[in-house]
Amino acid sequence: MSDKTTSVMLQAYEQDAEPTMFLSGMFQSPRGNFHNSEKVEIDIVRSEEDIAIAIQDLSVGARENSADVFTNKSMTPPIFKEAAAINSHNMLKRMPGANPFESVDFMSNAIAQGVKLGRKLQRKILRAIEVQASQVMTTGTVTLIDENGVGVYSIDYKPKTAHFPNASVAWDNTNATILADLESLANVVRGNGLSDPDMLVMGEGSYELFIKDTDVLARMDNRRILGNGIVPLTRLGNGGQFRGVIEIGNYKYDIWTYSGRYKHPQSGVSTKYMPDDKVVMRSSTGRMDATFGGIPRIAGADPRVPAALTSRISVPGQMLDLQMNSWITANGETMWVQAGTRPLLIPTAIDTFGCLDTLI
Repeated sequence: MSDKTTSVMLQAYEQDAEPTMFLSGMFQSPRGNFHNSEKVEIDIVRSEEDIAIAIQDLSVGARENSADVFTNKSMTPPIFKEAAAINSHNMLKRMPGANPFESVDFMSNAIAQGVKLGRKLQRKILRAIEVQASQVMTTGTVTLIDENGVGVYSIDYKPKTAHFPNASVAWDNTNATILADLESLANVVRGNGLSDPDMLVMGEGSYELFIKDTDVLARMDNRRILGNGIVPLTRLGNGGQFRGVIEIGNYKYDIWTYSGRYKHPQSGVSTKYMPDDKVVMRSSTGRMDATFGGIPRIAGADPRVPAALTSRISVPGQMLDLQMNSWITANGETMWVQAGTRPLLIPTAIDTFGCLDTLI
């Protein structure tokens, strides 16, 4: 009931929590990584840093070499399908920001609500992909759980144990040897991965201990050593934050921190993708693949639903592949919105990265 007062309806405020994709952004996703198959296979060819050996006379035949041996790996991607229903009786209610005195357009409201729900479902799946990237880079394995903490998918990429060491002494201890810990891991990565590590991604807790360490501070303050230095925090759209550059041993690293978070499915606690007690070291040239499988569908799209809610959205190179599927029930009273994909993040060059536990 209206009275003699007047009021104006301001634009509705909707709090969005856009996913951060810093870690998964390190995985390549060319067009060939999008597929409609049940499994993903890849052939791995490994080489060593052999050298040629001289012969003593031109009349002697060439030394014989064998072709590099390859191995084949077959993997099954996890499946994500998220759906939500829009009931027609809810369309009688005022939508956020709508004029309460305007006549309700049921279909328009349903479509608008469907688009919002589609974005919500997409964001949930993108966060799940980032969780997968986090587990790959910090453990070399993936274990996805449900709201009860029960494992629903797992894959072990079988990394070398030496690539996931503990610090010699916990970094919060006054006797910590932070620079030596990093140099030791770098030599393992270089020796096995045949590529110089040049990137450090630090959990926030590890970074704070890193910049307080006396040996690190001495390295940064030495003006004769060019190329070292912590810089003002620089934010990137994917959530990563560039902190500076440091040279340790024979290697020069860009230092990053990452504070992206997700709601843990079991505990409901806001959880960091990059744990405080971890430091990921990698070679930025090391190949990692993000693959995406389609969700099978027999019938065509429901013509009553906009194409944006029924199509597969694939953008090679941008970590995006989501298959939308929406339909209206036979009685015309409910519209379902569904988003799905089958993402698998593969540490293809698995020896070109490692992760240090700093707070054992």
